[in-house]
Amino acid sequence: MTAAPKWTTSTIREGLTTKRISARELTEDFYERIGIDNPKLNAYLALSPERAYAQADRIDAAISKGGPLPPLAGVPVALKDVLSTTGIRTTCGSKILENYTPPYDATAVSRLDAAGAILLGKTNCDEFAMGSSNENSAYGPVRNPVDLERVPGGSSGGSAAAVAAGLAVASLGTDTGGSIRQPGAFCGIPALMPTYGRVSRYGLIAFASSLDRIGPFTTNIADAAAVLAVIAGHDPADSTSAPAAVPDYGVGLSKPLSGLRIGIPAEYFGKGLDSEVKAKVESGIGLLEKLGCRPVHIRMAHTEYAIATYYIVATAEASSNLARYDGVRYGLRVSGGTLMDMYRKTRERGFGPEVKRRIMLGTYALSAGYYDAYYLRAQKVRALIARDFSQAFEQVDAIVTPTTPTPAFRLGEKTADPLQMYLADIYTVTGSLAGIPGISVPCGDTQAGLPVGMQIFGPHFGEARVLQIAQAFEAAGGFNI
Repeated sequence: MTAAPKWTTSTIREGLTTKRISARELTEDFYERIGIDNPKLNAYLALSPERAYAQADRIDAAISKGGPLPPLAGVPVALKDVLSTTGIRTTCGSKILENYTPPYDATAVSRLDAAGAILLGKTNCDEFAMGSSNENSAYGPVRNPVDLERVPGGSSGGSAAAVAAGLAVASLGTDTGGSIRQPGAFCGIPALMPTYGRVSRYGLIAFASSLDRIGPFTTNIADAAAVLAVIAGHDPADSTSAPAAVPDYGVGLSKPLSGLRIGIPAEYFGKGLDSEVKAKVESGIGLLEKLGCRPVHIRMAHTEYAIATYYIVATAEASSNLARYDGVRYGLRVSGGTLMDMYRKTRERGFGPEVKRRIMLGTYALSAGYYDAYYLRAQKVRALIARDFSQAFEQVDAIVTPTTPTPAFRLGEKTADPLQMYLADIYTVTGSLAGIPGISVPCGDTQAGLPVGMQIFGPHFGEARVLQIAQAFEAAGGFNI
């Protein structure tokens, strides 16, 4: 990969205000690097230079007039291709939406735009955000910039790879069962999943509506806090958007950790956890102890049921959400002799094998005679998993676990065994089901040079606490432990 300057939101702001660089020059530089490195990575599916340069020129004009700059002025940002963007193709990594161009921006996108961010383009992802490796995209897999023969994680692999490779300063991904945190761990960058309802889902093309969340990838914690501050907040256009006030996340970043209690759940450190990953995460916990945290060993009794619960709830909701892609209203249409024939041919050609698998699983779980046995029971277990977290947060301020059971695996290594692929999310789906915030932070590398991720969970709307711990960890050298 080409060597890229380590731009951050603060260094960009300093560079623009001192006129060391212009927003247009910075945008040109990023597009040049994308042109060189994206053919190797396949991280971007579409670029939006017209929109990006128009924004850059507005920022430069504001600087020349000496006016105030918005919080993310001139910051190059990439967007996962499940977020609606006015006039920019949005495919969800699927052939069924190959030619779909939304007439509006997602709320998170419009808030980035209003904050002065420069939207470079749309990033590759597993089809309809369904996958743990980014090998399910209809437009080819994304490659991990750390090792091009390995996966970047999924489903937001393109967004993670773009930031890790220096092809964006920040990006947005979506997390349904780990699709922000797991790619962050595999690519070695911070990756934040906010509380469900903290960031509006308006304009996010749904996979599982009770689980989907939008969050940032960055190279440092201060940038993650800055992006979250912009995209968070109530949105009347989204009925699931929480009316909770958004704190100033930057203010609390430098607070000391002395006296904070961190929960260490035994269920996350047992069978199936790679020995090198375990050693690195335990070293990370040791560093947090040195910073003043007090470890508390806890039990999360229903963790073992999380994968089964998640894949019933998520596939059931996916089956319902994807029913709209029928060739009638928008997207791909394949003609047939009858209406039912057109439905069948459109979905047969438009959907990939993983999406078809999940539609069938979800439809079965919702079908007459099985709803109570599967979907309803899964929702009851989901409530028990959420209760485990609520009870844990009565004892501790945060919970620390591995993000993934292994480092990034090789391309093609798990595609023939869907169950093994699903188990890659074993430590992330619990927080997804509970609706709480979590962040994956880099926690050193294995002997093979592959990044390891450490996950920090907080209570509902506890993003400030999660970011505080992550910032102290970064400042103490934890990313390279």
